[in-house]
Amino acid sequence: MSSVGVVTSQPPTMATTKVTHVMLNSGQMIPTIGFGTSALPLPPPEQLTSIFIEAIEVGYRHFDTAASYGTEECVGRAVAAALDSGLIKSRNEVFVTSKLSIYDTHHDLVLPALKETLRKLGLEYVDLYLVHWPIRIKKSANQFKLSEDDMLHFDIKETWKAMEECCQLGLAKSIGVSNYSCLKLGKLLENATIPPAVNQVEMNVAWQQQKLLQFCREKNILVSAWSPLGANGAVWGSHQVMQSPVLKDIAAAKDKSVAQVALRWIYEQGAILIVKSFNKERMKENIQIFDWKLTYEEDTQMRQIPQAKGFRGEPFVFPKGQYKSVEELWDGEI
Repeated sequence: MSSVGVVTSQPPTMATTKVTHVMLNSGQMIPTIGFGTSALPLPPPEQLTSIFIEAIEVGYRHFDTAASYGTEECVGRAVAAALDSGLIKSRNEVFVTSKLSIYDTHHDLVLPALKETLRKLGLEYVDLYLVHWPIRIKKSANQFKLSEDDMLHFDIKETWKAMEECCQLGLAKSIGVSNYSCLKLGKLLENATIPPAVNQVEMNVAWQQQKLLQFCREKNILVSAWSPLGANGAVWGSHQVMQSPVLKDIAAAKDKSVAQVALRWIYEQGAILIVKSFNKERMKENIQIFDWKLTYEEDTQMRQIPQAKGFRGEPFVFPKGQYKSVEELWDGEI
């Protein structure tokens, strides 16, 4: 997973599954599987908090939230409840990632946005804070229905400078980005005094990100995979992962589920993964990927799966905007 290798977590509370950890370039340890918290529509807050507590019971110790998800408060409540009940013994046992919204990607707005995130979480710090997208929109915009007039210029250098200040203040233990191309990462690194620890991107067997993975390995940036199962056609994405004949054959041969094979493949590429299921049985299934391996032949088969990006980012592209085409948004990595 990294130059320092992978270690297992401390013996988990109750009958939870052991999750491996890897060291970030910040020196911080991060669990290699995280629990995703976005959903449309969201369950009611009390139900959502209970789901997150169940995830802790199953063995998840990394929660991935964001200002735009509307789940920060429920994550915070779940962590507090787990502490109160003794499910976890200290705050350090849970790794919390949150993300700066596209409303706040401006130097002067970053620190206030993180403070609001911390207020909602009820925490003194986040373990990892990410720039959610290399995009900025007006405060009055509807992020789910953007128009050309909603778009503002995103400044990679100045936004990152403010992220570094959050880290220096101890409000974020590590900082990183999300949905950055190799070119954008390169531009960020030209001026960074603190390099990004993580780049969270869409990654699965049907969108393998080999160029980005190699670039990030060379720069000691950890790749975190969102949509590791391809979103399964919900709102966007496709069934190319879960309905893959290649994965189905491998899963049958190994007596594993298709999801487990898909997730294990990402883990073996040296990336961490963010899984999301609010069904307790699937929560358990998704985390059981650490005590078995894929063969060289299986890996080779999976690398032949046709490639197609699930979320291309069309809602952020406008003829007079900062990104005039999908190709510009991803710097040709599409």
